[in-house]
Amino acid sequence: MEKNIVAIGGGGFGRSLGDLKIEKYITSLVKKERPKICFIPTASGDNDLYKLNFYRAFSELNCITNHLDFFKRTENLEEKILSQDIIYVGGGNTKSMLGVWKEWNLHNILKIGYQNGIVMSGVSAGAICWFDKGITDSFSDKLEIIDCLGIVNGVACPHYDEEPERKHFVNEIINNNRIDSCICIEGNCALHIKNEIKYSAVNFGNKKKCLNILKKNENLIQEYF
Repeated sequence: MEKNIVAIGGGGFGRSLGDLKIEKYITSLVKKERPKICFIPTASGDNDLYKLNFYRAFSELNCITNHLDFFKRTENLEEKILSQDIIYVGGGNTKSMLGVWKEWNLHNILKIGYQNGIVMSGVSAGAICWFDKGITDSFSDKLEIIDCLGIVNGVACPHYDEEPERKHFVNEIINNNRIDSCICIEGNCALHIKNEIKYSAVNFGNKKKCLNILKKNENLIQEYF
């Protein structure tokens, strides 16, 4: 069973429909004429405009589209999630999103879906949630490391080139030995993780990159995917 995660550092239909390059890449991972895709906008508080942009984008790509709300009456989650070909998680407040998911046991259902071969994808909060830990701006006054779903190993940071404070924070927590390394994903770039062993950058902007930052011999080293 092939397993895929596409973690987007920033950009995509939430900002502008544009050429839908990364959205086309995600749908290409499913060998069906009309893949079924579910949007989970929990991190944005189930924002209506965000949902509208999702429907515009993926309907244009001939997908069977649907979404999952938590702030209205909530559907049978197991039936909903495990019937999809693709899950796309939107951006917003990661900590609040994960809290809601755990209250409803969605985190465990997503793990089952991943093992079943459903493509897991998302941007920002929806990118870092798949890792052991993520660097989030969920707090108004600081960046912080939080525990995530742990489907793939490592610590992830989105928006790496879009928000200057992230570079400083990543360097600081590695130098202070709070973490050993950090997977950093630039805006308009995604990290495609296949079967938990093959990592590749997907640039859909202007030479955007994904990199792993770690410390060797007291120096910070950048390794590009």
